[in-house]
Amino acid sequence: MLNGRGGMLRNAATPFGKLLNWSAASSSARTSKLFVGGLSYDTNETTLKDTFSQYGDVIAVRVICHPTMGKSKAFGFVTFSSEDEAAAAVRKMNGA
Repeated sequence: MLNGRGGMLRNAATPFGKLLNWSAASSSARTSKLFVGGLSYDTNETTLKDTFSQYGDVIAVRVICHPTMGKSKAFGFVTFSSEDEAAAAVRKMNGA
């Protein structure tokens, strides 16, 4: 089972760290939304989408930013069009 622990992402060329498939964390709800932690403060939504698009159809990407400063908080969310695509991203990217 996915434990949500992994390395840290420093730029688009290095591995993504903490991935959490919300379906693994929630009771019975199934979803294709992934938490991506340990991002570089320079990671933007375009970079995140481009990186994860190789594993399937990414329908939404969100990098969480400080509300007043606008600077990344080093985590975000990626939503795929299917659970299978999200699972493939977790298998390939988690702890890589």
